[in-house]
Amino acid sequence: MYKYLFLLCFFFISSASAQTPPAPQNGGVLRFAVVGEPTNYDCHAQSSFSFIHAVRPHYSTLLAIDAAKYPAVKGDLAASWSVSEDRLTYTFKLKTGVRFHDGAALTSDDVRASYERIRRPPPGVTSVRAERYADIASIDAPDAHTVVFKLSRPNNAMLLHFASPYDCIYRAAKLSEDARFPERTVLGTGPFVFEAHTPGAQWSGRRFVAYHDKGKPYLDGYAALFMPRDRMAGALAAGDIQAEFRGLAPADRERAIRALGARAAVQESPWSCAMVVTFNTAKKPFNTGRVRRALSLAIDRWGGAQSLSKVSMVRQVGGLMRPGSAMALSEQELMAQPGFAKDIAASRAQARKLLQEVGVSDLSFTLTNRLSESLYGPVGDFLVDQWRQIGVTVHHERHAPRAFLEALQRENPPFDAALDFACDYADEPNLQLARYLSHDRTATNYGQHFDRTLDNFFDRQSGEANRRQRTELIHEFERRALRLAYVVPVLWWHRAVVMDRNVRGWHITPSHYIGQDLADVWLAR
Repeated sequence: MYKYLFLLCFFFISSASAQTPPAPQNGGVLRFAVVGEPTNYDCHAQSSFSFIHAVRPHYSTLLAIDAAKYPAVKGDLAASWSVSEDRLTYTFKLKTGVRFHDGAALTSDDVRASYERIRRPPPGVTSVRAERYADIASIDAPDAHTVVFKLSRPNNAMLLHFASPYDCIYRAAKLSEDARFPERTVLGTGPFVFEAHTPGAQWSGRRFVAYHDKGKPYLDGYAALFMPRDRMAGALAAGDIQAEFRGLAPADRERAIRALGARAAVQESPWSCAMVVTFNTAKKPFNTGRVRRALSLAIDRWGGAQSLSKVSMVRQVGGLMRPGSAMALSEQELMAQPGFAKDIAASRAQARKLLQEVGVSDLSFTLTNRLSESLYGPVGDFLVDQWRQIGVTVHHERHAPRAFLEALQRENPPFDAALDFACDYADEPNLQLARYLSHDRTATNYGQHFDRTLDNFFDRQSGEANRRQRTELIHEFERRALRLAYVVPVLWWHRAVVMDRNVRGWHITPSHYIGQDLADVWLAR
C-alpha cells in the first residue's frame, strides 16, 4: 500500500488540472488565509508554519527545495555549489547582482554572518536550529561571491539543512549593528518587499522589482489574512481570499469546495507530519519502559486511521518516518513493532499484562493537549478511549497553544503525557528523528529521556555514505525507539489544500513549510 502513497502528492481535483498550463500572467494581489500570525519577525527563532506563510516571501535562502520536483534541491541565492570528495567541504558560488530591499548588494559576508548567527547565536538571540549545524567547523568567505563551509564530520542532510525555509539571509552590516534587528525589521532579498503588518488582521507585501530571479514574481503583491478555520470557507466563497495553503480537515475541505463550486481546485498529498505522544520520563511510572510500551500497545492505530480520517487530518499509520517515504519501514516491518500489529485484542492483552507486572494496573494520569477541535481534540479523545480499554483512567487537559508549549518546554515540565506533532520540511532522517535523541542533544526532547544507543545510531546514519547501510541504521534506531516508547507516533496527517482555480504556479508537497515564497505563483484572469 505504502509505495502508492507518494503518487498522491500531485493529485488535483479540478477540471483545469488536465490541461497544459498556460504562460504565467503578471499582476494581481493574492489574498490567502493563515490561522495564526508571527510573534516576532526573526526567521531563525521561528518554527511555525504561520510565520513561513506570512513572512517567507520577503526572504531568500542559500538553497531551497524545489516544490515542483520535491524533494530535489535547487539554488536560491546559490548559483552553483560543490561538495568535496570527503564530504567535508561545501563551496557555494552566489548569484551576482542580488540586492536587498534597501538597495544594498548581497555578498558572501551576508551569508556567512547569517549562518554564524544560526549556529552560534549571540546573547539575547534565539536560534532554534543551532543543533542542526553542530557539524560545521568553520565558515569562510574568500571572496564577495563565494562561501565555504567546512564540516568536522560528514552529514548526509547538509544540503537539505541549507535549504531550510527558516534560514533567511540577513544583511551582515545590520547584524553587526544589532544582532536582534530581524525581530523587529523585515529586510531580505526575496520576491516581495514588506508592506505592513496589522496585528490581528493581516500581513502584506508588494512586488520587489529588483528581485534576483528576473521576470518574477508575477504577482503585484500578496496579503495573508489572519482568521480562524471556521471562517475560511465563507471567505473563499465571498472572494475575500483565494487560498489557504496549510491544509484543511475533511469537513472544512468539503465546506470550502461547496462554497467555491466550479471555482474550486484541490491538491492533496501525504503529509510529513505525525501526531505523537511524549511521555515525561522524569515522572513515575513513565520512567518505566514497560508502562510506556503498554500505553502504545493499547492504541488501535489501524482502526483509528479509518474513523479519524473522516473527521480529522490524520489518515496514515506509520512509524518514525513518513509512511511511503524512501527510508520508512515497510508495512510488514511496521506491524512487527509494539503497538502496530493489527490484532488489537492481543496487543491490549499484552498491555494489561505489562501494567500488572509493574504494579500499575489502576494507572491514572493526565494527557496534556492543545485546544483544537479539528485535529488535536479528536485525536486526544481517541487516545483517552483507547487507554480506557486497558483499565487506564486519563484526564484530557487542553490548553491554548502558548500555554501548551510552556508546559512542555519548562526546565522541569509538569506534564505526564502530551499529545504533540512531529513535522519538518523534508523527509530526512536527520530532521525527523531528532526529537528521539537524548535530552541534552535536542531542544525537542520534551520527555527528558536519555538513550546513548539511539544517539549512536543517529550519528552513524548521519554520516553513512552507503544508502543501504544508512537505511538499516535508521531502521535499527526506529525499532529501538518504538520498543522503548519514549515518544510514540499515533497517526500521520493527510494534506488537502483548497484554492480558487485561478491561483496557478503553486505545487503541493508533503510539507506545508516549503514552496511558500510565492515567486512562481500567478493569477489567471
